[in-house]
Amino acid sequence: MPPSRPARDASPVTPSEFTALMRPFAPFEARPVLAMAVSGGRDSRALALLAGRWAARRRGRVVGLVVDHGLRDESAIEAAQTRAWLIARGIDAHVLQWRPAERPRSGVQALARAARYRLLLSWCRHNGVLHLLTAHQADDQAETFAL
Repeated sequence: MPPSRPARDASPVTPSEFTALMRPFAPFEARPVLAMAVSGGRDSRALALLAGRWAARRRGRVVGLVVDHGLRDESAIEAAQTRAWLIARGIDAHVLQWRPAERPRSGVQALARAARYRLLLSWCRHNGVLHLLTAHQADDQAETFAL
């Protein structure tokens, strides 16, 4: 678990603070390639920008991965919008689609979460990417800890 900032500190994360937050995950390649799960929410977009700048200073890059679960009619449009947002900021991005054979009737969130990580990790393996970043706000972290 990386060091965290005080919960009440709403000031922007500086490049040097972000470098310190990345330090526990070293070592990185000379030109690191980081995959970044981007939901379209503020937490993942902010992390994508910070990670992109961090990687660029090391002559590396970030690749945004947007998962379209296909569980809502508008999910494909939202995934495409998130991909376009990343590309407009110089971050390569891909939409990964999950299309279950039939729509689950129960346990949808757990199935979608498992599918999301399966898609993300599969993309990383297939593309030789060693690092996958995910953004979690405080509520997400509590859920992850409970799991």
